[in-house]
Amino acid sequence: MMSPKKSVPKDTAGESQTPSDRLLFGENNPPAAETDRLCDEVLLSLVEGVGSLTITRLLECFGTAKDILGAKRELLLTVPGIGDKTADQILSVRSRHDPEKLIERCRQEGIAILTRDDPRYPRSLLEIADPPFILYAMGERLPQDDLAVAVVGTRGCSLYGRRQTETLVRGLTCAGVTIVSGLALGIDGVAHEAALRAGGRTIAVLGSGLLNIYPACHKQLAERIAKQGVLYSEFPPLTTPIAGNFPRRNRIVSGLTLGVLVVETARRGGSLITARLAMEQNREVFAVPGPIDSESSRGCHLLIKDGAKLVETPGDILDELGPLPCQPQADVSSAPEDQTTPSSQRRAAELSLDDSHQKILSLITTTPVLIDDIISQSEMSASKVMMILGALELKRIILRTEGGKVARR
Repeated sequence: MMSPKKSVPKDTAGESQTPSDRLLFGENNPPAAETDRLCDEVLLSLVEGVGSLTITRLLECFGTAKDILGAKRELLLTVPGIGDKTADQILSVRSRHDPEKLIERCRQEGIAILTRDDPRYPRSLLEIADPPFILYAMGERLPQDDLAVAVVGTRGCSLYGRRQTETLVRGLTCAGVTIVSGLALGIDGVAHEAALRAGGRTIAVLGSGLLNIYPACHKQLAERIAKQGVLYSEFPPLTTPIAGNFPRRNRIVSGLTLGVLVVETARRGGSLITARLAMEQNREVFAVPGPIDSESSRGCHLLIKDGAKLVETPGDILDELGPLPCQPQADVSSAPEDQTTPSSQRRAAELSLDDSHQKILSLITTTPVLIDDIISQSEMSASKVMMILGALELKRIILRTEGGKVARR
């Protein structure tokens, strides 16, 4: 089991700590009311057959988890969607579960229990129709994680799919984009690995509990993600993976992001579920085209036909999302159409580049230059040059023009 070293997040120390901070990060005697409230909310989340939408309806009627758990049967039955079986599950949940024991186990394992009013709960999830009532987290979410893109695809990815995923994720990561995926075999795992290797941040959303990593071969990958990003699950820590958990997991994958990129998927691939959920959540949907005779690309081609953005480079994604939220917004009212970043911002971005990026930039002028010429003059591999060009494009330092050329903005 993963037991990363526990520490108090800087923004939750002292008086600013939330109830779950105090319970999970070392305060020996948190106020009894806070302990009781978290116990009630955890217990409510454990009621079999009651999901986040039903809990929201119950809260609208009763106000708090404590009031729901203490309600009389006849009152529970007045709530839309609550029948005899569900009412019985609510009334008997205390006899079947021990929330104090679960909370203590989470404290020991370094797992935070996030309720919807916890400041560490991702705000973007509150925008979706059915945000998780309880979210278990391992790792630390940072403000830059608001700029996130999900990368998903088939478990049985091809060499082509792997290569495209690595290239696109590397370029996005260089621009400060956090990569979100589902820790599955295939494209998911490749995306997480590529983000970690590039020194970027990545978030994994599990269809099992955080102490029951699935697939088991990704246990070490999950441990690395917890140190360089976050693991999330709405399921209690020891939950085993079952088929029904993964479609539920997918709404969180898309909900955490600004858009979803599908690299490879068949006509009936599970990634199409994530793409559909993204559309419902008003997120952007992107797809990588593949060989027309490849079954693994049929789903992507369907998405493109239905209006998904066709992606060839990282810049295709950012162009659709707009300016990076972490960068100052430019006043474009009087700027030329191809120059939306003030020169002072571009100069600051250029000064932050490393030597290899500076070398490539020195080969680019305001007059469009062939990418092939840049590769030949750079003495670098084509793949590395393309990665650097993608990063420069995402930073709004260069732009692509027709004929396979690039130019400085």
